[in-house]
Amino acid sequence: MSGNMNLTLKIWTQKNAKSKGQFETIKIGGISPDMSFLEMLDTVNEQQMKEGKEGFAFDHDCREGICGMCSLVINGLPHGPDNLITTCQLHMRKFKDGDTIVIEPWRASAFPVIRDCVVDRYSFDRIIQAGGFISVNTGSAPDASAIAVPKDQSERAFDAAACVGCGACVAACKNSSAMLFVAAKVSHLNYLPQGKVEAKRRVLAMVDQMDKEGFGNCSNLYECEAACPKGITVDFIAKMNREYLGATAIYAEKVYGEEM
Repeated sequence: MSGNMNLTLKIWTQKNAKSKGQFETIKIGGISPDMSFLEMLDTVNEQQMKEGKEGFAFDHDCREGICGMCSLVINGLPHGPDNLITTCQLHMRKFKDGDTIVIEPWRASAFPVIRDCVVDRYSFDRIIQAGGFISVNTGSAPDASAIAVPKDQSERAFDAAACVGCGACVAACKNSSAMLFVAAKVSHLNYLPQGKVEAKRRVLAMVDQMDKEGFGNCSNLYECEAACPKGITVDFIAKMNREYLGATAIYAEKVYGEEM
């Protein structure tokens, strides 16, 4: 097929979190510009196995930009050189014949390497477990119109809920801050009536868990917003900070007391 590319890949390889990693240089040819980035990596692994070598580990699932699993730093950019996409939505037409492509995992102490470019993001799950829920009475489902939600608030809640938890915000931040992720998860529940009952408890618990996981602080460089594949804005961080300060002032030393 005409227009196919020959590429040089520098892929990060690492046995586990305790091992010392290194870049491995791989030459690959016959790459179609119409391939997705993950399809190109599949081709690399097929070539490696044909040569009797072990394949390279990378994370993926839906390959439709929904799950956020495809966590790769490509030429220094989380999810690669395109805007508002995940790695699986990146196509090889963004590169040129003869290019050298550097492929790395998310780099954060809270995201330890499992193998090669696969990292452990259970820290995000623990943050969600700390406060990403609401309390409702069990029984038959209520009518959708039973609780009125102002349009502006519902739209902001949907904007925040678009976060897929991929961790690109952490990978882009020089401090490995998870503020954008946590702010999105706090906001999409706190905007809605069903989430307001536990709003103060939620923001305190989730921020506390974020700190326990070892994520860094926000320094307002907006790199997280630039890297986010779903366009989550730093406005949510400002909202979360206001809610956190308000909740702290109310509960003071009794953060997890009976009043919550």
